[in-house]
Parts: sequence; C-alpha cells; structure tokens
Amino acid sequence: MSNGTPTAAAPKGGTLHYFKWAFIVTALGLALGAALGWQMTGTMGGMLTIFFICCVLAVLEISLSFDNAIVNANKLKDMTPEWQHRFLTWGIIIAVFGMRIVFPLLIVVVAAKIGPWQAMVLAASQPDEYSRIMKEAHLPIAAFGGTFLMMVGLSFFFDHEKDVHWVRWLERRMQKYATIRGIEVAVALVAVLIVSRFLDPVESQVFFQSAIWGLLTFLLVEVLGGLLDSSQEMMQAGAKGGLGAFLYLEVLDASFSFDGVIGAFALTHNLFVIAIGLGIGAMYVRSMTIMLVEKGTLTQYRYLEHGAFYAIIALSVIMFLQSFVHIPEVITGLGGAALIGVSLWSSMRWNKNTRADAS
Repeated sequence: MSNGTPTAAAPKGGTLHYFKWAFIVTALGLALGAALGWQMTGTMGGMLTIFFICCVLAVLEISLSFDNAIVNANKLKDMTPEWQHRFLTWGIIIAVFGMRIVFPLLIVVVAAKIGPWQAMVLAASQPDEYSRIMKEAHLPIAAFGGTFLMMVGLSFFFDHEKDVHWVRWLERRMQKYATIRGIEVAVALVAVLIVSRFLDPVESQVFFQSAIWGLLTFLLVEVLGGLLDSSQEMMQAGAKGGLGAFLYLEVLDASFSFDGVIGAFALTHNLFVIAIGLGIGAMYVRSMTIMLVEKGTLTQYRYLEHGAFYAIIALSVIMFLQSFVHIPEVITGLGGAALIGVSLWSSMRWNKNTRADAS
C-alpha cells in the first residue's frame, strides 16, 4: 500500500510509478527477512529459507487480496480527496501493523487468556505453541470473516439500481428480488445454517455465534457509515462520503486479511516472518487500489467489479467450508484470480464489440 496522495489525473511515470513505495518496502522487507533468517539459524540455508517464505507470503497476500483492491477502488472513487489520502496513509498503518501483527496477537491474548506482552514473548520464543492457539481460533474467525464477506458480495448483486450485468440470467434475477427487504441477510443466514449442520454441536454453536457477530458487524458498519456521512457536521467538515466509507473499508480490509493471516501459518509459525511477508503483499494491494482509482480502470472494464464481487462470495464460501475441510490457500488465491481474469477478458471483448458496432 502506498502513501501517495491521489489526484484527479494519473501521475507521470507510467504504471510502475504507482508501485514505487511497494518496491521500496519489498527491498526493505526482504532484507529484514534475510537478516531475521540469519539471526534465527545462523546458516545461509536458513537465511534463504526465510527469504523465500517472505516472498511466497507476499504473493499469497496479493493473490488473496487482488479482489480487495478492486472493491476498495470502487468505494474510494466516491470519497473526498482528503479521505482518500487518509485511507491511503492511515490505512497502511492499520492494515499492516493492525491486522498482520496486532490481530494475531489479540487472538492469542483472548484464546490463551494471557497479556499482550506475554503473547509477544510466546510468538518469539514458542512459535509452535503460538501457531497451535491460532489454529484453534480458526473456526470463529472463518465464521465471522466468511459471513461479513458474503454480505459484502451479496449487497453488490442484490441492488435494484444495478444496471450492468455480467452473468445476466443470474444477476437480473438477483436485481429483481433486491426490492425484498433483507433478502441478502436471509441468504447469508441460510448459508450459515447449512454449514452449521455439518459441525458437531459444540463447534456448531461457536460457528453460529461468530457468524451472527460477522453479520451484525456488517450491518453496524453500514448504519454507522450512513449516519456519519449524512450528518451535517461531517458534511461541513468535508468528510461526506469519507469517514463512513473509511470505516467500511477498514473492516473490509480486516475481513480479507483473516484468510491470509491464518493461511500464512501453514508456511511458518513465526509471527514476524508472517508480518514481513503479508506486509509486503499489502503494499502492492494498496498500490493497485491507487492505480485503479486514478487510471479509471473500473470504468474502462465494465465487468471487472463483477468478477471481484464474485471472488468475494467465493472466498466467503471457502472460509465456511474450511470449518470442516482443509482447502489449500493456492486454490483460494487462484480461484479469485481466475474469476477476475475472466471478467477482465469479458470486459475487453465487450469493448472490442462496442467499438466494432460504432464503426
């Protein structure tokens, strides 16, 4: 993610300009990862192993969160320049330090009932025990994050004002039923109930309660965002379309991070290595967000948003399924990338056909 200030026109320097800070953070992060590997093992092989894991984690984060960049750009383009800048600067602190370091620590603090400093010591001195606690907390995280993301995706398609359809036979029906109040909530709850039936009674209760919290969080963020953005005081402060959208995007960022943080423990149990790798990936996601906003990519490719929201729904379903069956992270990442790739191809084909008809 970048700390640049968005402007109305794309900056000079081409596409690579958007990734300047991402490249800088990559160099610093990989150097720190190599140094950490040497400090941990004292061997060249150990250093290269940690270096390689940081690279893989960065790619994992990018693949899992590319659809996040598209959704962020969709919301960000309607925000005021001041709040765009705040999201692109303050947001990096919350995204990298909050979700990649503080969030995993808080899970251990709550699950093991220990203090934050003890959790930090545990992560540094007993990474295997730390990883075990994280994995035990996977069920409520999957339920919470999966429900929140499902609501994000369904809210896009159950919109009676939506006039661009990619998968027409499905999306037209969803638009038709969008006038039914709470239809997306009902669909999400049905999905939660179905998954709960495949779990034992104790796990089913944990899953259902966590899913309800995910649903309530989405609804509360929507309500709070609407109140903040419609209040006269916020409009006078120039934050209309800003603070509420900012809160929404930060919670959305957090939900996208759940899967990546948990999946990272399949590669390494070291919290600091995870923070480095995922932090590098997060920088690229934020850089892609800036590029999509400033270059108007979402308007140039009409189905790109659709692919991203389909990927979000797919990710939410995968998080639900991971409650009782392991799904490799590579499938999660490639699945989302494939949906976005197909939507991009469909957009390019539509543009080509439109130009041909016009000529």
